[in-house]
Amino acid sequence: MAFCGKWYAGYGLFLFICGLAGYLSNPEAAITALVSGSVFGALSAVWGGLMWIGHRWAWTAALLTTAMLSVVFVWRSSASWMATAAGDGKAFAASLITLMLIGSVASIVVLLRYRRA
Repeated sequence: MAFCGKWYAGYGLFLFICGLAGYLSNPEAAITALVSGSVFGALSAVWGGLMWIGHRWAWTAALLTTAMLSVVFVWRSSASWMATAAGDGKAFAASLITLMLIGSVASIVVLLRYRRA
């Protein structure tokens, strides 16, 4: 469980950095990127900390939170890539959301792989 905890603390930091990068790329319109990156980054870091110290229920909370985020990232990355293909020019946002999706899927894999640890 300690490995999952360390991973999730890092995943939380990753989400925060992605949210910050999204905000810095467009400060006028991307305040939600900073807020959501901060909130879900902090929540993931909390799940990680709780797993790290042995709270097994945090594993379930992390899995559910990350599954929900993955669904949102699939939806948002699809919409962003379609807008980019239509000439909207939001390739950075689409790439960032896709990166967050990849990180989330990797985190689900880590959780499932180490579920009995």
